[in-house]
Amino acid sequence: MYVNRDYRNTLTNKDMKSFRVTVKETDLYISVDAPSYVSLLEKKIENLVLALRYDLEEYIVIDKVFKSTLRPHALAPGAPLIARTMADAARVAGVGPMAAVAGAFAEAVGSELLKTCNEVIVENGGDIFMRVTQKKLVAVFAGRSPFTGRLAIEVAPEKTPLGICTSSGTVGPSFSMGAADAVIIISDSAPLSDAAASASGNAVKDKKELKKGIQIARKIPGVLGAVVIKDDKLAVWGDVDIIPLSPFDN
Repeated sequence: MYVNRDYRNTLTNKDMKSFRVTVKETDLYISVDAPSYVSLLEKKIENLVLALRYDLEEYIVIDKVFKSTLRPHALAPGAPLIARTMADAARVAGVGPMAAVAGAFAEAVGSELLKTCNEVIVENGGDIFMRVTQKKLVAVFAGRSPFTGRLAIEVAPEKTPLGICTSSGTVGPSFSMGAADAVIIISDSAPLSDAAASASGNAVKDKKELKKGIQIARKIPGVLGAVVIKDDKLAVWGDVDIIPLSPFDN
C-alpha cells in the first residue's frame, strides 16, 4: 500500500488542483491554488527535480560517505545546496544527511511553487511541506495501528509554512532502527522535520518507549511538536492539534 502510494487515493483538497511528479525514487504529490496553468507547473517542477537529483547524485559520486552514514557528516567543498540543506538539518537532529532527503526535496519544490502560488502542499512519501490560507487536516497513517485513518492533525493557516514529516519502522521503504508505526514531527523546516522524525523513531523499539521518542524530539532545536505511535498507544507533545477524523473531512 505504501510503496504504491495507495493512501493518496484518500487525499482530498477540493479547493486546490493536484498533480504528481515522479523522477526515479522521487515521487511527489502536489496541490496548488493555480489550476489554470498547472500543466506549465508540472513541467517546471519536473525540471527542478531533475536538476536537484543531478546535483545530489553527482555529489554522492564524490562523497560516498554522504549516502551511507547514519551520523552528521561534514561536506566536501563545493557541495550543492540540496546536500547542504540535508546535512544542516541532519546535524541538528543528530542523524545522517539522507534522513532529510525527502523533506529537503519537498521544501525545495514547495518554495519554488510559492513564487507563483499562494497555497502549496507537497507530499513526498509521507513528508509534507505546506503553506496554506485555509485550515487543513493531515490524516494520520500508521500502518496497521488502529489510529490509521481515525485521527488527523489540524493545521491552522497562520502557522504555515510548515514541515510535517513521518518516519516509520514498520511501513514503507525508509530505513529506521526503531519499530514505531509512525513518528510525526512538525517544525518550520521540512528537512528538519524529516531528520527529527528519523532520530525520534530510531529510539522507539516497542510501545513502552513512546516517551523516549518524545524526549528525543523535544531536545531537537526547532521542533514544534511530535506524535509517536506504536500499535494501540500514542504520545503527543508540543504545538499539535489532534482531532478525530470523520469520513467526510477533507
